[in-house]
Amino acid sequence: MLSTTINKYSYITCRYLPPFFEYQYRIRYYHREETQTIDEIQHPSVRECLRFLEIKRGVDIVHHGDLPAQSGLGSSSTFTVGLLHALYTLKHQMPTKRELALNAIRIEQDLIKESVGSQDQTAAAFGGFNKIEFGGNHEIIVKPIVMEPRRLDHLQHSVMLFFTGLSRTASNVAEEQIRNINAKKVHLGDMAAMVDEAVRLLLQPGEDLRDFGRLLHEQWQLKRQLASRISNPEIDAIYETGIRAGALGGKLLGAGNGGFMLFLAEPETQERIRQALPHLLYVSCRFDFLGSQIVYFSQEDFF
Repeated sequence: MLSTTINKYSYITCRYLPPFFEYQYRIRYYHREETQTIDEIQHPSVRECLRFLEIKRGVDIVHHGDLPAQSGLGSSSTFTVGLLHALYTLKHQMPTKRELALNAIRIEQDLIKESVGSQDQTAAAFGGFNKIEFGGNHEIIVKPIVMEPRRLDHLQHSVMLFFTGLSRTASNVAEEQIRNINAKKVHLGDMAAMVDEAVRLLLQPGEDLRDFGRLLHEQWQLKRQLASRISNPEIDAIYETGIRAGALGGKLLGAGNGGFMLFLAEPETQERIRQALPHLLYVSCRFDFLGSQIVYFSQEDFF
């Protein structure tokens, strides 16, 4: 698969909870939880990350995110990766990016038992613009796409993101795709073959990025056929409107049925596309190359 991370972040603060409260665990996200035990924690990722790392002391966890949950941009897996990273650091351990990705995959797939893939966890842990190959539960190969700077800048300025306003649970949408794998092997094979062609187009300076847009369009047409819930009439109308307004290609990001629509468009056509979709929130973005990072760490421990 071909993947890039963008400059929209999930911020997580972790600390051992001072011993003055009537609860052991305080978790603040769009809900607030105060519990005595890990088992009482409702947030599945928080609960299983604490279990996985065998955190014995009370913990205070606060999350702020740049993007809404269930939006198709990997925010849930980014949260799991970031929380694992913070909890490892709290235990004075520093995992590799590969360890972060594999452990986040294990937590979401095996412990929480969600019907999710492995790409979002890997992208969040490693960061960057990469070709990612998966070979089973424990084999991840991340190959950076090293483009000529001006060409990379042109690509970034050609990317448009629109929030459809529709949210969904990725695991629910993915369940049908998983059931259809055997019946859709030809489609999946065609989509996989497009990755190498896309990499070739990006790395060859003489290739026209309009051809990359064409590939995005073809990939989206194939993806729509993998399951009935990937698209819907509202999403189809958004896509067709963007194409008619001048977009070279695009796709719905994530599992499908909501979230963000991506278009590839030359800069001179982008204002026309925004005007054609006035009811959607346009989100500017740039590629990010760092992956999960510890922004601040203090070794002070007063309790």
